[in-house]
Amino acid sequence: MFTGIIETLGAVTELRHDHGNVHITVASAISHLLKIDQSVAHNGVCLTVVAVTDGTHTVTAIEETLNKTNIGLLKVGDLVNLERCMQMNARLDGHIVQGHVDQTAVCTSYKELDGSWEYTFEYDAATGNVTVEKGSICVNGISLTVVNSTDNGFSVAIIPYTYEHTNLQHVRQGSTINLEFDIIGKYVARLMNR
Repeated sequence: MFTGIIETLGAVTELRHDHGNVHITVASAISHLLKIDQSVAHNGVCLTVVAVTDGTHTVTAIEETLNKTNIGLLKVGDLVNLERCMQMNARLDGHIVQGHVDQTAVCTSYKELDGSWEYTFEYDAATGNVTVEKGSICVNGISLTVVNSTDNGFSVAIIPYTYEHTNLQHVRQGSTINLEFDIIGKYVARLMNR
């Protein structure tokens, strides 16, 4: 379980293909604190640490993950948002995030405003996922508040701290991002469809 509060950015240093899997090595400020078998969210995708060296860690993405998230689009040098799992004795600053990406979305609009940024994303609504105005959404692992919710899209407003400390600073029109919809909303939508 995660909170959607990004701890740090990591830089992809190596991508090693192994059958249908990709082993992703990331250099970050928290890599030396990680342990093998620990869960870490990479752009909101819960991945297991399989190796740790001085200043880097490696995770493995299987074909399912590569097909359903933006992890398969990573290149050496790309920045990923990193978050270690939540601690039960800490404040829940974001919202409850599982690290299970529901689908990807495409940035259709990016606006730099006076001291903030607005991003608009569209996703395939045929999956049954929904957003609600002022509800929670997880974008590349970042807990954000939905504004301008539509049937197949939404916008988010970004403060300078979030912009500077996450990989949203590199997201532009046409970029593919990971979405994890609010767990409570997903249960409500499922019950309403029964």
